[in-house]
Amino acid sequence: MTHYNSELSALKESLLAMASHAESAVTRALRALVDRDDNLARQVEEDDNILDQYEIEIDDMAIHLLAKAPLATDLRLITVAMKISQNLERVGDSAVTIARRARDLNTEPQLKPYVDLPRMATMSIEMLREAITAFVNRQPEIARAVVPRDHDVDDLNRQLHRELSSYMVERPTTISRCLRLMVISKALERIADHATNIAEEVVYLYEAKDIRHTAPKANETENPGR
Repeated sequence: MTHYNSELSALKESLLAMASHAESAVTRALRALVDRDDNLARQVEEDDNILDQYEIEIDDMAIHLLAKAPLATDLRLITVAMKISQNLERVGDSAVTIARRARDLNTEPQLKPYVDLPRMATMSIEMLREAITAFVNRQPEIARAVVPRDHDVDDLNRQLHRELSSYMVERPTTISRCLRLMVISKALERIADHATNIAEEVVYLYEAKDIRHTAPKANETENPGR
C-alpha cells in the first residue's frame, strides 16, 4: 500500500471512530433522560470535546490529502469525509442538548412515561448507523433507503409537539417540562436530518449524483436507477 493510500485509509478509520462516538453520545443522552441519571448526562456534555477534536483532525487530514491533487474519485471521498464529519459533530451537539435538558427535567417530577422520545432516538440512530454502513461498504442503495425515513421522524416530532402543546394549555404547571421535552424532540429530529445528509453524501460519493433537494425523495428509493 502506498503512503497516499494508507493516509486515505486513516481518514476513513477516523471517520468511523467519530461515528461510533456520535452514536454512543445519543444513546447515552437518551438513557440519561429515561433513567434520570444526572451523572451520565454530565458525561455526555464533557465528552463532546472528543467529537470536536475528531472534526478538527479529519479536516486537517483531508486538507493534507487535497494538496496531493487526488483523482476525481478520491477527491469526492475526501470532500465527502469532511461533510460527514461536520454532520457527526452536529449530532454530538444535539446529544449535548438532550443531556442538558434531561438534567433540567430531573429537577421536577416526570411528566409522563417516555415512549415517543426513545422511539425517535432508535429511528434516528438506526438511520445514522445505516448511512455510515453504506459509506463503509460502498452501498449507495442503502443510503438511498435511509433518506425517506426522515419523514417518519418528522411526523413523530410533530405529533409529540401537538401532544405537549395540549398539555401546556390544559395544565399550565407543566409548561417548563413540556418545553424541555419539545427541545429534546427537536434535537432527535435534527439527528435524523444529519443522518439523511450523510446518506445523501454517500450517494454522491459512489454514484456521482447529487440527490439533495430533490422531490419526492421516496421515489428515489423505489427507482434508484432513474
